[in-house]
Amino acid sequence: MKTQRRSVLKRLFASVAGVAGFGVAAKAMDNTSVSEKEAGNITYDQEVPLFSGHTIHNGLVYIAGKGAHFEGDIKSHTDHVLKEVEAELKKAGTSMEKVLKVNVYLNDIADYKGMNEVYKGRFGSKPPVRTTVAVAKGGVPGDSLVEIDCIAYL
Repeated sequence: MKTQRRSVLKRLFASVAGVAGFGVAAKAMDNTSVSEKEAGNITYDQEVPLFSGHTIHNGLVYIAGKGAHFEGDIKSHTDHVLKEVEAELKKAGTSMEKVLKVNVYLNDIADYKGMNEVYKGRFGSKPPVRTTVAVAKGGVPGDSLVEIDCIAYL
């Protein structure tokens, strides 16, 4: 049990460290490999993943924030981002209907209504809980008008 817990903690640290840019240290700490289904890694360097598209732990699927990096309005960006979230959920073995929690980050709170028009109904008849915030000065990374992450169950 202690070994299993240590392995889980190492994987969690590796995931967090990879996001923070400490992937090399995390890899050195944990020589075990995680399957693609457990950690849908986004790799820009063959040696060290930049971050995971999703991570699975104890039956929960954590989906990394998805953005829309093209010219468009809030509706086209929201539609694109929700399709990306859905694709990542499917890749992890779950679905939009199994999402428990969503975080929405808007570049401008004035886009709240337009985002909601596209968002409504996308998570089935029992929508998940949600937090929506407008980001501080500097905006959503990559010039996206919206970024969405979520947690689902398998």
